Amino acid sequence: MSSAVNVDVTPGRPRIAITTGDPAGIGPEIAARAAIDPRVVAACEPLIYAPADPLSFSPGLLSADAGRAAYDTLLRAVDDVRCGVADAIATAPINKEAWRLAGLPWNGHTDLLAHLTGAGDVAMMFYSDTLRVVLATIHIPLAEVPRALTRESLESTIVLTANELPRFGFAAPRIAVAGLNPHAGEHGLFGREDQDVIAPAVARCRARGIDVSGPFPADTLFVRAHRGEFDAVIACYHDQGLIPVKLVAFGHAVNVTLGLPIVRTSVDHGTAFDIAGKGVADPESMIAAVLLAARLAIRSA
Repeated sequence: MSSAVNVDVTPGRPRIAITTGDPAGIGPEIAARAAIDPRVVAACEPLIYAPADPLSFSPGLLSADAGRAAYDTLLRAVDDVRCGVADAIATAPINKEAWRLAGLPWNGHTDLLAHLTGAGDVAMMFYSDTLRVVLATIHIPLAEVPRALTRESLESTIVLTANELPRFGFAAPRIAVAGLNPHAGEHGLFGREDQDVIAPAVARCRARGIDVSGPFPADTLFVRAHRGEFDAVIACYHDQGLIPVKLVAFGHAVNVTLGLPIVRTSVDHGTAFDIAGKGVADPESMIAAVLLAARLAIRSA
């Protein structure tokens, strides 16, 4: 059982469901601080979704009970968005190991939300003012990336990104795709995936009228995008995309799930068990996630 707490409700603004994530992490404190932040209160009507007994969880303690509580809380938020009680969801971080301890088969919010909403193609995008990065693969071992990165899957990610970016203010988005191998393979010298998988997917998408180019060497591509040459970069794997985003915008970037029939945003960090309950967690990414959710909810209305 979880509860939703309304904070400063004023008619006419989007109602944003803020989930507290793993109750043993920093989620409860950053959600609470975000809900009373003047910027948030001015932009939306925040609703806090938390376990019914939040004080029963010890800060920093990994447990199946905490994982299950985070899961149950998210289910209620999703149900409320789908039935119109709330307009969008902004999630505090969950702990993937706690979910596994609870017997949950999903690797995180993105997989579960796709399952709950029946979404087909979904992708994780990290959004900041100066750099947007979409992940072609997410939470899989690095050794499995070359097999998971197929022409078909990459083409789907490019098309989804092109279709979704106008919601963020990019009417004619310029998309770049990062190479998988050093120097984007150097014409096959350092691996053939860039030639055999990425380049054909890019070519097929260009033939469909999408402004996409690549593969480009990843060591310079993110600099070019940060300087404004591209509106978004598609990264081949998790850390390739998240390292540059967190370098330039950590604590202010927002995780957005593309392809869902509902609006969902999240923070750009984890549960931070080491500082949970100490009152020192920075709520800025949570605030940014709520503000972006409110903006997207208005545009989706």
